[in-house]
Amino acid sequence: MIYESSYDSGRLPYKPDLARGYWSKSSDFIFTGISLAFRLDVFSMAWIVFTYAGCVSVILYIGALFLFVVPLFVMQSFLGQFSSSGFISAFRIAPLFKGIGYISLAVNLGVLTYYSVFAAVPLLYLIHSLRPTLPWSCEGIKHWSYNFTENEVRHLCHILSNDTLPPKKTYFWSVVHQIPSNLFLNSRFNHMELFEPQSEGFYISWEVLLCTLLTWSLIAAIFYKCNSLEKLSTVLRYSIFTAIILLLIAVIRFALVPQNPWLSLFDFFLPSWDRQLESFASVGIFVISAFGAGWGTIISLASFNKFKTKITQNSWIVCFGQMLVFFCFGYIVYVTDIFYDEIREAYNSKEPDSWVYITKMWILFLSTGSVMAEMSRSNLWCILYYAMLFLTALITISISLLSTLQSIFDEFEGYRTRKTEVSLIVIGLLGICSLYTCSNKGVFLHVIFSNDTVVTQTALNLLLFFVVLWVYGRVRFQRDLEFMLSQSFSTCKIYVLRFVSPLCLIALLVCTFFISVLYHYLGTTVVQIAALLFIVLPWLYVPGYMTYIMLQTTGTFKTRFKRCCRPMDWYPVELEDRQRYEQTMRNTDMTHQLHELEEETMT
Repeated sequence: MIYESSYDSGRLPYKPDLARGYWSKSSDFIFTGISLAFRLDVFSMAWIVFTYAGCVSVILYIGALFLFVVPLFVMQSFLGQFSSSGFISAFRIAPLFKGIGYISLAVNLGVLTYYSVFAAVPLLYLIHSLRPTLPWSCEGIKHWSYNFTENEVRHLCHILSNDTLPPKKTYFWSVVHQIPSNLFLNSRFNHMELFEPQSEGFYISWEVLLCTLLTWSLIAAIFYKCNSLEKLSTVLRYSIFTAIILLLIAVIRFALVPQNPWLSLFDFFLPSWDRQLESFASVGIFVISAFGAGWGTIISLASFNKFKTKITQNSWIVCFGQMLVFFCFGYIVYVTDIFYDEIREAYNSKEPDSWVYITKMWILFLSTGSVMAEMSRSNLWCILYYAMLFLTALITISISLLSTLQSIFDEFEGYRTRKTEVSLIVIGLLGICSLYTCSNKGVFLHVIFSNDTVVTQTALNLLLFFVVLWVYGRVRFQRDLEFMLSQSFSTCKIYVLRFVSPLCLIALLVCTFFISVLYHYLGTTVVQIAALLFIVLPWLYVPGYMTYIMLQTTGTFKTRFKRCCRPMDWYPVELEDRQRYEQTMRNTDMTHQLHELEEETMT
């Protein structure tokens, strides 16, 4: 045996779960990988990129693909596919750093506690879209706008009906107008200052609460009925395909919204230079979201691949597929922005002494509602659009849960015989924790947490480069990758992974950290405590687990440290692949573990 076993260091060996299964079709990994672009907490801020940069953002995105996105995708896919284990057990490659896997577990659970709001809100709007008159249309708003009469709220329908009057004895005036579809969510909380960080009082929307409970009930039903990977992957495949079809339909319909569709399309593809320059700061946040909510999802998804799956080609297909999804959502946000700008500019041109401002908030979810209310067959388009958003949220939650639960089962052998019970308990606890998002204090929790998770993702990716390419070593990594793929992997690519990609991530980490700090100034005390529990404190797992594993290992301090840095039980799970791996390593004499063990035996 050419690899070192846990027995040699005094620890219990890793026992792989041979019944975990594989994808029902090889294309399932590609579909689920592309669906990671459905991470809607980042799309809720999509206007940062696409409103100002348009399609030119794609050029920056493609550059990021070459520099660090695809390299990271390949590296994470290698960890999962070679070890056939989730993001915790995959760190058998360097056990001293397995605390990274436990950080990921805490972060993923933290993300899932607030992510249900991205399913609950579209579900709420979907249900109300079934009413004969849309509540956020100019006709429907009359039935509930009396709640805001005391606040003298001006909204879009006042502009459309030419009802925006200037104050008396004023030569120049400006009025802020709300969007009815935005106000509709406020009305569900009966709270005008819903998105104000310092708003007073605590309000719960019972409608959002019921939608949240229904969301988690659907998730629980999916994992209860689809108790095998083959069944779940089939459900995910058809769900992702349906969501993509609905997304394309929405893009085509929104493309007809501007007064001059061809001109707006041209401006989107070829924006001005000043808009292009403004996009640099935010494209990085977009591309790092390509790895899904939380961290380690790619590792877990790749662990369901067959050992010989060509992860390099699949990584490029997935990343370009994600780019198209980003592009589609970005265009919807871009058109929505144009729609309100055209209304504002048309009204201001009639009133030279006036200035009307239309507030847009959470554009992809809320502001698009009033755009569709002005379409013919508005109910149909709202039903299709919000069904698409609801479905994408369900897909993201399901994939993140699959990744998290499988990592738990891979690491803790005792839970493997009770997978269904453990899954339902975890889903139930997440559902209870997510009820805070049904309040006015928690409904916008994702704005702060999404930035925190981007910071954590970037930092963990940097650590991953260090662990795989410096602790495990570039020679071993290249050797294992070539053995798994049965093809050569250029040394030049390895050097890009070792030096270029980390530099890009360091620059991205600095930017995301400052953005996260800025948003935390707007957060409530509960948000700060939640961020401390799910984002900051989990980093103690790294030194804590280092101490724990050093104590579990036998020998002197130096011997323990060296053994903890060496891969333990690092081999393909399938017996045939393992035997070929051992034979290949003997024939090529490329392994360092054997030489190190021989030296220790001689001394």
